[in-house]
Amino acid sequence: MSSQVGASDACSTRITELQQQLAVIQRGATRCLQPVGIIGPGDGGARECVAAHRVAAALAAAAMSIVCGGRAGVMGAASRGAAEAGGIVVGLLPEDDARSANRYLSVAIPTGMGEMRNALIARSSICLVAIGGGLGTISEMALGLKWGKSVFALYEDVQFPGARIAGNVAQLVEWVLVWLVEHLGPDGAVPSH
Repeated sequence: MSSQVGASDACSTRITELQQQLAVIQRGATRCLQPVGIIGPGDGGARECVAAHRVAAALAAAAMSIVCGGRAGVMGAASRGAAEAGGIVVGLLPEDDARSANRYLSVAIPTGMGEMRNALIARSSICLVAIGGGLGTISEMALGLKWGKSVFALYEDVQFPGARIAGNVAQLVEWVLVWLVEHLGPDGAVPSH
């Protein structure tokens, strides 16, 4: 039991250190203006929603903005996690009005595009974090990979070549934070705008 607690503490410390590093980058002149896409089913279960909330809260605490589909399920849980951590959440809605927007969004953008808005989520994100599955999530993952985006996944339905599949929420958060710090830091390859 004590080795599990020690490992958990080490993971928590590592995540906190990464959040601090990312927050410094995000406070600088070359901060990343693109959001992290958090994608997943609108009917996601408790396991997926808890994970989405934790991931979004961790990213928002490091001053990263979030983009999602703006509705319920994984999207709603991610929106709530980011909002509760003081972050900015953009929701790209499939409808032509904001009636289905979840209440945690900072900005709701009714696209009127239906599921084609998935392409906007994948294209506008600096990277994608897929939590759960479903055809909409699969389409966003596939588009992200096609466009050369880094895709991280947990509880996925389909394993895509090139996507990094995490074993648990802590690993997912750590991988995404490491990627952001490495790619947005002074020597990173991803442009800030």
